[in-house]
Amino acid sequence: MRRRDFIAGITVSTLVLAGEASAQPERSPRRKRIALISPARPVEGLKAQPYFRALLGELSHRGFVDGENLIVDLYSGRGQTGRYAELARDVVETNPDAIFTSGYPMVAGLKAATTTIPIVVTIDDPVAEGLVYSLARPGTNVTGVTVDAGLELYGKRLALLVEVRPKLSVVAYLSSRENWNRPTGDALRQAAQQARIALSHVDLGNTFSEETYSAAFNWMQNARIDALLVSDEADHNGNVKTLTNLAASARIPTMYPFRDLVVGGGLMAYCIDLLDTFRYAGGQIAEILRGENPAEIPFYQPTKFQLIVNTKAAQQIGLEIPPSVLARADEVIE
Repeated sequence: MRRRDFIAGITVSTLVLAGEASAQPERSPRRKRIALISPARPVEGLKAQPYFRALLGELSHRGFVDGENLIVDLYSGRGQTGRYAELARDVVETNPDAIFTSGYPMVAGLKAATTTIPIVVTIDDPVAEGLVYSLARPGTNVTGVTVDAGLELYGKRLALLVEVRPKLSVVAYLSSRENWNRPTGDALRQAAQQARIALSHVDLGNTFSEETYSAAFNWMQNARIDALLVSDEADHNGNVKTLTNLAASARIPTMYPFRDLVVGGGLMAYCIDLLDTFRYAGGQIAEILRGENPAEIPFYQPTKFQLIVNTKAAQQIGLEIPPSVLARADEVIE
């Protein structure tokens, strides 16, 4: 396969009109260029997606307007984690002023490809992953938003699963192999041990696709699984219907990491506000485009988490959500 063929194939650049570009070239400041990489969502329609709209909206608010003084190149990894490193190298070769992406595999690929181009990310724990020296002062070309609250977050998700399925003893964890073997997996295993819950990893390998999800749920239906916890990998957002439909068909109570997966038919999520996260990342990119050093820009740590429950999804799997859970929910989808 040719190298360029695999990149989600499409780089979308927004350019100003040729007439405007040539009218007064001596007065036109150099347009900034940024690269937005989605691990799984296709590039088609990416700018219309609410989170990326929030990011670009914040950039516009701060004076960097897509199509005027800003060029935005879009890329997608199509959920094929084994090829993220090659995509990262291709993006770095275009030499943008800044790069935005989500999730450790893509960030790791970018970090290996460049130590100079600023990278703004949403990621679980960049310190534990060795990407930065500290959240307060990253000290490298990587900054952004950390979306992981560690043991506390996983403990809360497991506790909520116990509330909706009181007699559960075995929880499956659906993730890529790399996620399971990273510090994230260690934290989850520790949280499960503290909750006295047996944890079973359901391995998606290195590809997020209909085939790998189907194989995972086929395995779970033949195993004694009481509930399912889905990893925080952004790649799941490119497979909303596949994932939520399979969970409903298997009648497995499932805790998701993102609101989109609950809106798309999933049971429940305990998560951060991704709109706020992407908006904040847009502000960090604006700082970098104005000359700030990412090594000096602190990572943002969201402190507010949302509980979102889909009562229709609960009815589909014959589950009654306890009133105590519904009373605490920030959003109930009926």
